[in-house]
Amino acid sequence: MSDIRKIIIDGKEVEAEGAMTLIQACEQAGVEVPRFCYHERLTIAGNCRMCLVEVVGGPPKPAASCAMQVRDLRPGPEGQPPVVKTNSPMVKKAREGVMEFLLINHPLDCPICDQGGECDLQDQAMAYGVDFSRYREPKRATEDLDLGPLVETHMTRCISCTRCVRFTTEVAGIAQMGQTGRGEDAEITSYLGQTLDSNMQGNIIDLCPVGALVSKPYAFTARPWELSKTESIDVMDALGSNIRVDTKGREVMRFLPLNHDGVNEEWISDKTRFVWDGLRKQRLDTPYIRENGKLRKAEWPEALAAVALAMKGKKVAGLVGDLASVEAAFALKQMIEGQGGVVECRTDGAKLPAGNRSGYVGTAAIEDIDTADKILLVGTNPAVEAPVLNARIRKAWTKGCDITLVGTAVDLTYEYEHMGTDRAALAHVLDLDMGDLADKNCIVIVGQGALAAEDGAAVLATVQAITEKSGGKMLVLHTAAGRVGAMDVGATAEGGIADVLAAEVIYNLGADEGDIPAGPFVIYQGSHGDRGAHRADIILPAAAYTEEGGLFVNTEGRPQLAQRAGFAPGQAKENWAILRALSAELGDALPYDSLAALRTALVKAHPHLGRVDEVAENEWVAEPAGKMADGPIAYAISDFYLTNPIARASSLMAELSAGAKTRRTEALAAE
Repeated sequence: MSDIRKIIIDGKEVEAEGAMTLIQACEQAGVEVPRFCYHERLTIAGNCRMCLVEVVGGPPKPAASCAMQVRDLRPGPEGQPPVVKTNSPMVKKAREGVMEFLLINHPLDCPICDQGGECDLQDQAMAYGVDFSRYREPKRATEDLDLGPLVETHMTRCISCTRCVRFTTEVAGIAQMGQTGRGEDAEITSYLGQTLDSNMQGNIIDLCPVGALVSKPYAFTARPWELSKTESIDVMDALGSNIRVDTKGREVMRFLPLNHDGVNEEWISDKTRFVWDGLRKQRLDTPYIRENGKLRKAEWPEALAAVALAMKGKKVAGLVGDLASVEAAFALKQMIEGQGGVVECRTDGAKLPAGNRSGYVGTAAIEDIDTADKILLVGTNPAVEAPVLNARIRKAWTKGCDITLVGTAVDLTYEYEHMGTDRAALAHVLDLDMGDLADKNCIVIVGQGALAAEDGAAVLATVQAITEKSGGKMLVLHTAAGRVGAMDVGATAEGGIADVLAAEVIYNLGADEGDIPAGPFVIYQGSHGDRGAHRADIILPAAAYTEEGGLFVNTEGRPQLAQRAGFAPGQAKENWAILRALSAELGDALPYDSLAALRTALVKAHPHLGRVDEVAENEWVAEPAGKMADGPIAYAISDFYLTNPIARASSLMAELSAGAKTRRTEALAAE
């Protein structure tokens, strides 16, 4: 039952939930209240005192609006609604006092501080501060922390808002940061000087309201007003995190998260945030043709003519890579099928059922995790496969959700019941009595590790049977950003990857995760000189995900639009444009000359892809039961940092991967 109360904020009567804090009620009424420590996704600390407001008839001093609830307000003497003032002389004086105290020890680093131009302290000092200082004593200084290669620290600037401590503890699930000392000696530090061990630590850079925590790789490279900002979608995992791409000229300078409550809230993983240096390195910028075992540079007309000559009259097949947009997969499918060939996107051999969306996507939305009572993880390590989704599961766990894992025991940052590592444990879960789950919200999350084995179809059927028996929903957690979209457009061959490898000519659209054996003639279209390019006989340089517009369907089946933030280097072209030009060379031109026309054809063939940012309801179709093999269920990803060609081109990702490896093998005791 809702507890709606009337309150008067700055002379305007509004209605607010009793459980709301005053800062939330003010926000709802369109009144801005300054804050440093308050953040809507973290617990309330109430320690910066910047959000002070005057409560009429309340205490004789200003109240912290982040820590006082609407239901704590007393009505007027004749039952009038409580009155809150956010701009009275008392509030103005209080805020100026707080700001003066904050600036007592804050260094005048603005000209050389990386936060300049997007600094909360700077903005609020302008709006709520005074233009002089009464402080003449020397300022205190503290030593900087070494938190690792991602986050640079300038702890003298720290205002002890504790946002970083609360984020790492509550959301990321690590206990390495805290505050020591009291009064003037209070400082934020890491336990025993440890570096941060989390795949989400970069988010504390966004949370820090001053320049105490800044991005180490981005430091001193650009100012915010120099950057062009483009909204896009991340492809480092299949979650489809909403991101902002900041470019300076032709270069991508950084990635920042965008808020989307249904997908990533406002967090992104470290790989998403810091992979941008991989977009500059090992790029393919000109076509190549292999002659006498060696690759030589070629021009586009020659390369396209060579591809057409190689494909004509041969048995052809197409491979759709993990980072391909829906448009690219759709265009490749039309072109290859026009030549009588087949196309396959399940490059890791995952037994995802073609045509059954409830089998390769599931029926649960990511948001359903928030209200889940029980979650079963099968063959997935979400802390590595989708760290932001893992934080969401952790949030559900903090609210009392029970979590069970079938697979190798790993650190997921929360407690779970470990049922076992093998398929027998999964069969045992199916045999359990689930009568008490009838009124509970249950979600079964199955990973690609469980589905990529030979008996993947039988594992999926068992997972579906568990979902039915528990009366819950199922979510297939993908690791490839382009996989669901490619499955949606039917880029699947009846015999799977074997059908592709049996062809005489293989058209490889950015598939770099597997090896193509000797024999077939290989045409590689991609952005980086990775595994696929090494095996290729002809290389066609293509745009990366920030260099072309495209649809990506995330792991829950939500189509999202990535916008182009820059241009591809050299002679590299957009993926769909290469396929369109090649189809004309083959004498069977695809029926569209622009990305808009291609999208129109795509939406006509698959209407649900036109409903951008909507999660379609999938009709439940159970797969036929099969016999599971013996043995443990593996995980799809062993190294979080090196999962795709862009990440493998990044020197920072290589450093992080080496650091993680060292941490895993380090001896803990004195030996």
